Amino acid sequence: MIDFSLPQELVELKQRTGAFIRDQIIPYENDRRQGEHGPSDELRLELNALAKKAGLFVPHVSKEFGGLGLDHRGKAVVFEEAGYSPLGPIALHIFAPDEGNMHMLEVVASKSHKERWLRPLAAGDIRSAFLMTEPDGAGSDPGMLATTAVRDGQDFVINGRKWLITGARGAGLGIIMARTGATVERGRGATMFLTPMDRKGIEIIRDLDTLDRGFTGGHSEVLLNNVRIPAADILGELDEGYRYAQVRLGPARLTHCMRWLGAMKRAHDVALNYAARREAFGKLIGHHEGVGFQLADNEMDIHTARLTIWHAAWALDNGSDGRQETAIAKVLCSEAAGRVVDRSLQVLGGKGITNDTVVARIYRDVRPFRIYDGPSEVHRWAIAERLMREQRKKNS
Repeated sequence: MIDFSLPQELVELKQRTGAFIRDQIIPYENDRRQGEHGPSDELRLELNALAKKAGLFVPHVSKEFGGLGLDHRGKAVVFEEAGYSPLGPIALHIFAPDEGNMHMLEVVASKSHKERWLRPLAAGDIRSAFLMTEPDGAGSDPGMLATTAVRDGQDFVINGRKWLITGARGAGLGIIMARTGATVERGRGATMFLTPMDRKGIEIIRDLDTLDRGFTGGHSEVLLNNVRIPAADILGELDEGYRYAQVRLGPARLTHCMRWLGAMKRAHDVALNYAARREAFGKLIGHHEGVGFQLADNEMDIHTARLTIWHAAWALDNGSDGRQETAIAKVLCSEAAGRVVDRSLQVLGGKGITNDTVVARIYRDVRPFRIYDGPSEVHRWAIAERLMREQRKKNS
């Protein structure tokens, strides 16, 4: 039986994080240093300074690198509180892609690579980008990886094109996934390379105009033209890139769920507050079943999402590889988030489609969640395949 009770120190951390978001971060939500491609680095650094002063910066990172060393259960609690504001994850430096990259570097990187890259990243001195997705190649199907890395003496020469690379504009660190084997299959044949993003041959072709606007640096298309990277800057081992990607992507899917749970709660709270003040047809609109039932459905979706996240966090903290649990959480939470925010906007009526509340912003930002880090359809396919493999074993 899973114990969902929280130790007192985690209860206090939850309360402290929630108060910090409400009192210090929400007032920044209309700051003009936010544009089509996310909050500026100037704003990010200002918010980071507030989180550092509050003792809440990079809570997921080990104490050795300046964090709180939270396990997945601790992350679930703190990340939900941070997600209550679109700027909360930026402030605490727990947003994608940096959060997942920090986790992977802690697990995989050598001591020298950690000092060179993880320490400044965990300090917020630089941002990072994870260059895997390709316009005509790798996305949900890793076997389609088209970017190549060919050995030339002590270096590798990388050629390819990446797109939807979050945070590439202004990043200090790039983690490039490239094909080093003749084929990419069964988790082998791809390698990750660490590089400064201003290395010769790395060119940001364009910044993509996307529905969401929450990530510093936005999303870019990047050309890799004869990028020469020393073999010494391979992350981990040659040909093991996809194994390391699983180290990163599984927990990162779950932390996305944690953050968006906070956004769901925020949208719901805005709608509930409005429904308890706005009158129509002789009573508060929340007492009309058409509105009240939407609020009730929101509450149930939020409750179910939280239990799903905590179950997956418990599995990861207790030695599971978490693939099935995080895939289930990704589908359930991304789709629940879409429903909750859509209902909240509907309850708000005309006010919901304006920027008078944060709900319209959350609506734009949350829709892509059903696509990035694997669309719902791919996760459903993966869940079904695992079920079939397990059943075949039982039948044999």
